[in-house]
Amino acid sequence: MRRIALVTLVVDDYDEAIRFYTEALGFRLAADEPRPDGSRWVVVETGAANHGTGLLLARAKSDAQRGRIGDQTGGRVGFFLHTDDFTRDHARMVAAGVTFLEEPRHEPYGSVAVFQDLYGNRWDLLQPAG
Repeated sequence: MRRIALVTLVVDDYDEAIRFYTEALGFRLAADEPRPDGSRWVVVETGAANHGTGLLLARAKSDAQRGRIGDQTGGRVGFFLHTDDFTRDHARMVAAGVTFLEEPRHEPYGSVAVFQDLYGNRWDLLQPAG
């Protein structure tokens, strides 16, 4: 096994999710392809193609799936976005309207702040120490 290629994130609307992840978080749209059932295969990635884990943005198809939007990890931080310049990316994300749930803090493992995506899923913006 070489890497985890994709992680599914259940969303309410494809275009709304694409805008948030590409414009507010700075991901790139790697795929947006229609599927025969009317859904779309939508993947966003950070960095260069095939050099990290992408997010498969999957529109909820049932009430059970809709109930998971924004709470895929039971309120815990479930996603970790690493940066090489915390101050730059934090400022850019704040300017883009991203909601941070705390002020940045500096821990022995790095600089970190918890933010939420447009649906309420919690993420760490993290610049690892060293």
